[in-house]
Amino acid sequence: MYTVLVCDDDRAILESVKIYLTAEGYEVLTAVDGLEALELLKTREVHCLILDIMMPKLDGLSAMLKIREGSNIPIILLSAKSEDTDKITGLSFGADDYVTKPFNPLELVARVKSQVRRYAKLGSMEQNDKVLVTGGLELEPDKKRVTVDGEEVHLTAHEYRILEYLMKNMGHVLSSAQIYEAVWNEPAFSTEKTVTVHIRNIREKIEIDPKNPNYLKVVWGLGYKVDKI
Repeated sequence: MYTVLVCDDDRAILESVKIYLTAEGYEVLTAVDGLEALELLKTREVHCLILDIMMPKLDGLSAMLKIREGSNIPIILLSAKSEDTDKITGLSFGADDYVTKPFNPLELVARVKSQVRRYAKLGSMEQNDKVLVTGGLELEPDKKRVTVDGEEVHLTAHEYRILEYLMKNMGHVLSSAQIYEAVWNEPAFSTEKTVTVHIRNIREKIEIDPKNPNYLKVVWGLGYKVDKI
C-alpha cells in the first residue's frame, strides 16, 4: 500500500481528497499546515505529497523547500492561483505537478497515480534496496544484512529496524519518540529507556569502542543520528 500525505488548511478539501484516494487503495495521512506535514514526514514513509500553498504557520512553498533538502518524494502543489508565473514559481521551487483550485478530484487522483508510478520506478523506493554505507558500516535492506568492515553483524529485529531507520535518515537527528514510533509502529509514551537500551546494544555490536562511537552518535537532549563518513 502506498501512502499519500494531503496537507491543506481547508478540512473539507482534506476529507474529500482522502475519500477519493482511500477508494483507490492508498493510505492517506492529513495535515492542516506545513509544520504538521514536516513532522509527519519525519516518522512516516510517504510516496506522494499533496501540498496547498496558502496555509498558516508554514506555507506550502516554504515547507517544500525544507522537504527538498533531503527528500525527492513527488509533490503536487494545490493553489487558487492559476497564472503561469505562479505555476512556474511552484515548479522551480521543486514541485512535480501543480493543480489549481477548484479541481476535479478524479483528475487529482490520476495525477497522484502517475507520480507514485514514477517514484516507485525511479525514486527513493528503488534506492531503498541499495546498500546504505557510512565508513565501514554497510546495511543491505533487501537482504536485511549488516556488516562492519566486511564482518557480518547479527542484530535483533528491533535493533536492525532502528539502525535502518537511522541510516535511511543519515545525518538527521531523530528523537527517541520518532525512533520508537517508526520501529514499533505505535504511539510513543515514556519510551526513551526502551530506545536507549536498544541503541546501547547496537553500539556493542557495531562499534570498536561503544563508549566513543564512530557511527551511532547521541546528540544530548535531542536524540540520535548516524553521520555519513
